[in-house]
Amino acid sequence: MAFTGLRLSTKKDWQRQSQSESEDDDMVGRKDLMPIVMSQVGNHFVPLVITMVGLPARGKTVLADKIQQYLNWTNHKAKVFCVSSYRRKHIESYSSHDLFRKENSEAAEIRQLSAQEAQDDATKWLQDGGDVAILDGTHITQARRQAVYDHFYKIMGYKVLFIECVCDDEMLLEHNVKEVLQFSKDYRNMSSEKALDDFHHKIEHYMEQHEPMKPKTDGYSYIKYLNGGESLTVCRLNYPMQSEVLAFVSNFKPLSKTFYFSRHGESENNVLGRIGGDADLSVRGRTYAAALARYFNSDDRLEDLRVWTSELKRTHQTAQGIKAPIEHVPALNELYAGVCEGLSYEEMQCKFPQEFAWRDQDKLQYRYPWGESYIDIMTRLKPVLLQLEGEIDNLLIISHQAVLRCLLGYFLNKKHGNSTTFTFLFQNIYLLSNASYRRITVH
Repeated sequence: MAFTGLRLSTKKDWQRQSQSESEDDDMVGRKDLMPIVMSQVGNHFVPLVITMVGLPARGKTVLADKIQQYLNWTNHKAKVFCVSSYRRKHIESYSSHDLFRKENSEAAEIRQLSAQEAQDDATKWLQDGGDVAILDGTHITQARRQAVYDHFYKIMGYKVLFIECVCDDEMLLEHNVKEVLQFSKDYRNMSSEKALDDFHHKIEHYMEQHEPMKPKTDGYSYIKYLNGGESLTVCRLNYPMQSEVLAFVSNFKPLSKTFYFSRHGESENNVLGRIGGDADLSVRGRTYAAALARYFNSDDRLEDLRVWTSELKRTHQTAQGIKAPIEHVPALNELYAGVCEGLSYEEMQCKFPQEFAWRDQDKLQYRYPWGESYIDIMTRLKPVLLQLEGEIDNLLIISHQAVLRCLLGYFLNKKHGNSTTFTFLFQNIYLLSNASYRRITVH
């Protein structure tokens, strides 16, 4: 089994050590050490405020939502506070771009109030235990950005990171505008022609007031996200959480993508009801592998297809008939059950009743003795997710139930605990694209 990263101690790990009769370290098993271990694991340091900056249709909202999704999946508490959502609470129905004219003082007061409300709610949320608040708005003037910085950094003592989204690619900008008009609540009751004209006027009003950021003189922690990740400029990142955000932002590309997820065909261990191992496919599993190959070897699906499998035989055998490049990825290996590998769940309950009970109580955080937990899987899947959020498209992943639960749980934005109960059926493909998610049964 490959090394998968730093292993943090948990309460169950400490209890196992305290029960051991072979430890020669007289510090192991001392109850006065347990609070120290637990406090180290639970430390989230200083909250971070991410402030999105940029003209309309530059990709701010998409990027903000994806940062929130990724940070929540990596066990941080992140939340987006969208300024336009607060504005809609004060204005029942949007009528025209006049709302954004510089000389419209009444509307300017409403927009200023909305920004303040978003800031206040973000502050309260962080005070109540949140880790990262994301302010999704234009923040196009230096005065507005300085007000955000003064409040969160100078008064609250939080870290602040500005992410400026810039787009000078006309094709990408046109795509972004179409998405805004399709999904924005402001344009639900407008014809497409009127909405497009109104939105272009709205952008012009913002451009009249726009003050681009000056990272060398502003003094802020800053990321410039140009043309959907084509290039980045980074200044003054001085906090681990900011670096974690940068790792995601530098990989994320807002492109149309199609992913296929499949559990390996049924293995001999599945037939016997045994945990883990590296068994061959059963007769039923080999039948599915042949059907899977027929499905993907058709001309309309094979073009540019790539296949990723784990290192285990049952995934290799499931993929072997597919006429596409195949890569074996260690991070896609099944959850390693340690001393319980090869046992049935009945045998595990008989030999390790306490372990069986712990697993039943908390499937997400439970770690098999000398094995892994779902949290461990999610840690080793982070590089895989960063690749999937990049430029990869038309990819088939053949892996194992626990791994696929984590991957699909991320893309479907499920809470951690809910991901562990998702059932990946044998002989099924799970198709995920920007527009849809569905299950396909293959015979």
